[in-house]
Amino acid sequence: MNITTTFEPLKDTPLLAMLAFLLISIAAYLLFRFLMAHWLTGLAKRSANTFDDILIKHLRPKLLSWVAPLIVIYISARYFPGQQILISKVSLFIILWIAAITLASLLHAVNIMYEKRKNYSGVSIAGYLDIGKLLVILMAIILSITIITDKSPVVLLTSLGAVAAILILIFQNTILSLVASIQIAANDLIKEGDWVEVPGYDADGDVENINLHTIKIRNFDMTYSIIPTHKIMDVSFRNWRGMQESGGRRIQRSILLDQLSIKFCSIEMLKKLQKIDLIADFLNNKILQLEGYEQEHQDHYDLPLDGPQVTNIEVFRAYIEGYLKKRPDIHLEKMPFLVRVLEPKPTGLPVELYIFTKTTEWEAYEAIQAQIFDHLLAAVKVFDLRVFQEPTGLDFSNLAREVNSASS
Repeated sequence: MNITTTFEPLKDTPLLAMLAFLLISIAAYLLFRFLMAHWLTGLAKRSANTFDDILIKHLRPKLLSWVAPLIVIYISARYFPGQQILISKVSLFIILWIAAITLASLLHAVNIMYEKRKNYSGVSIAGYLDIGKLLVILMAIILSITIITDKSPVVLLTSLGAVAAILILIFQNTILSLVASIQIAANDLIKEGDWVEVPGYDADGDVENINLHTIKIRNFDMTYSIIPTHKIMDVSFRNWRGMQESGGRRIQRSILLDQLSIKFCSIEMLKKLQKIDLIADFLNNKILQLEGYEQEHQDHYDLPLDGPQVTNIEVFRAYIEGYLKKRPDIHLEKMPFLVRVLEPKPTGLPVELYIFTKTTEWEAYEAIQAQIFDHLLAAVKVFDLRVFQEPTGLDFSNLAREVNSASS
């Protein structure tokens, strides 16, 4: 005797059969809901591993509990000949979509567990899992049509070839995004956590999420920029990951000097500046060269153009190099270290610092840069140099006052 023969007499009493299977369905639901679901949830909570908590949460045992009564209803359909087809199709349809939703949810759980690993490097697999979810939904749709129409899925898939062009048009962005995701992953272009600039989308910040269709960037002004994944391959962008991995961040900034303040230094001026420890040895060599040349050519020595003359801007550059080399937060090897004079401009003569800090942290980097230029701007006057600055109302007022005092 099996279970089907046990309920065979109920075929003649539909009302009794309905009541019996209703009670069995309720019992099956309660059994899976309060035993299986609660047991799995409790087991996950007692475990120290967080991955099983994520898995159980997205497995949705309470939703799966409905499969048990639905199976009972599907089996009971044969005892109601008039409604057998309708009951069978509805129960199968609901079971199918519960399975599809659960499977898609499990794929999402896989992505969460992948990104919560200790050795997670920022390489996202969300795009590939999104493709898996899409395939699950498509298969569920095809099987749903099969259940409703009683047609073979093979026949249905064969007929889809006729509307392939329409499907490609509908899923055009999805296909482009898939190709872009593969290119991004294969070439290691962008990872979650990278600092990127995308001028075309006015985005400048950290990548928070990469999935099949979008890249989510949190800008430094606390706003979000959402960029279509396939569009990122059509625009130029800058990834600052290389800078962060190198351990050094560039400072490239100039001090503009008034060109009228540049002059040759006398030996007396050099001896005065020699008291500065950072350039004492440099100036000692220069003074010896000047004094030696002066003694050797006493008969025709004519300042300021004869001999190895030294300018105040040359001494200032030597001071800048000495000052920077004494700082422990500046790279002196393996990365460029330049203090150079650029082409003269109407706004002055640029003395540019092209150096790298030993930190890539934004706040620390800005603090180091500020300290350097605060110090150098204050030191300019010691070398009889002036920082170029366009005249202001105060300058014109002082000039008028001087003119009036001179005329009176």
